[in-house]
Amino acid sequence: MKRVRVVVVGAGVVGLSTAVCIAETLPYCSVTIIAEKFSPDTTSDGAAGILFASEFHDIPREWQQRWFKETFDHLLAIADSSQASDAGVFLSSGYQIFKDVPWDKKPFWSDFVLGFRNMTDRELKRFPEHKFGQAFTTIKCECSSYLPWLGKRFIEAGGQIHHEKVTDLQKLAQMYDVIINCSGLGSRFLVKDEEVYPIRGQVLKVNASWLKNFIRDGDGMTYIYPGISHVTIGGTRQVDDWRLEVDTADTEGIMERCSQLEPSLIKAQVIGAWVGLRPGRANLRLELEYLNVQGRHVPLVHNYGHGGWGVTLSWGTALDALGLVRQSLFEKPPSAKL
Repeated sequence: MKRVRVVVVGAGVVGLSTAVCIAETLPYCSVTIIAEKFSPDTTSDGAAGILFASEFHDIPREWQQRWFKETFDHLLAIADSSQASDAGVFLSSGYQIFKDVPWDKKPFWSDFVLGFRNMTDRELKRFPEHKFGQAFTTIKCECSSYLPWLGKRFIEAGGQIHHEKVTDLQKLAQMYDVIINCSGLGSRFLVKDEEVYPIRGQVLKVNASWLKNFIRDGDGMTYIYPGISHVTIGGTRQVDDWRLEVDTADTEGIMERCSQLEPSLIKAQVIGAWVGLRPGRANLRLELEYLNVQGRHVPLVHNYGHGGWGVTLSWGTALDALGLVRQSLFEKPPSAKL
């Protein structure tokens, strides 16, 4: 087979994971990542990176379970290896708590984390405003370390990197045989997908080395995630909000809510604030179509719209994108859709 030129658009955790999967698995492919922003300037870099997720209602549950399990197993292998510190991947134990008992007490990912169980009454006494909780051990993946580590792994697999803003896939298709679109929120402009929208997230980084266990309110608005060098506390989920500036009112609200769950945070020193725009979408988009370019049918694989679960589902959806690339190279393309 002749050398297949593959390009991945986007260098967040989804794009890098997809590029690594292809570069390491398909030796007949030369893989290039093109992106305007690379670590430490991607949305993924600010992600809390703790593995659990909400469900996409129109995507089969077994798909989401597979994506979660494949990502968890991939990261667990790193956490159990000598590469853990370089990659910023480690196990993290804690609680998810609810003010009202949720209708689904056993989320779709509960069988894949470690030691999932309901909290005891004694444990819940720490949180008097909450009626129900879940205790488990999951994985925390700090993308400020993980993305550079993945990037190095990509280069070692023969990959190439170009810093450039992609605005026209038709032009890109003149130079490559396969395109993978991992542009996240950028897909709103790159492929005119109005179903993808920003969900503004603001978090604070604090010095609180005495905290070892995560706490997350089930509403997703308040969380405390201890990391390697600092504790991440948050947050906000502001739909259709494009602001990238730190909001003082949000900062105050985050400190107030998190201190109610963990009073010792009142003494914590704030060392930084971060704002990012998650790529919201009712359903993650993972599919294959074709561009018709000068008589050629160029495969275009979409892998974006993960919302706040980019890290959590990254390796699983990357493996599916790899499968779509394989499929595109060995099937006769249908009539072009774009």
